[in-house]
Amino acid sequence: MPTLPESEARARLGTALVVRLATADAGGRPHLVTATFAVDGDRLYSAVDHKPKQSRDLRRLRNIRANPQVAALADHYEDDWERLWWVRVDGRARIIDDPAEMLGPIRLLAERYEQYRENPPEGPVIAITIARWSGWAYASIT
Repeated sequence: MPTLPESEARARLGTALVVRLATADAGGRPHLVTATFAVDGDRLYSAVDHKPKQSRDLRRLRNIRANPQVAALADHYEDDWERLWWVRVDGRARIIDDPAEMLGPIRLLAERYEQYRENPPEGPVIAITIARWSGWAYASIT
């Protein structure tokens, strides 16, 4: 199966624990980080959480402010290559730092990750409006 239908891409993304979030600065220099996430329809959310960071002024946030075009990739690898797959979403990101607007996305993240139930992310939240779904799998979901 060379490409995944959007419905199957959505289903597989829902099983992934993390995505690789790709941003680029105004000059086009790429930056890639692993991120926790939640999907709601055609929106993908990720939040700055309490895990140790050098600064709250993260490169991914600076990049989104300068260039809101982003991509997120989830994949599955096993030695049995018949189980390989990947899903990519491309879209436009914005940063949510209003506490009232962050409540819904943070609730979605807490539903997915037990760690966030005990210690919710303080934000800001990255909200990606998904414009394109793509994916590949060696075989269909069985």
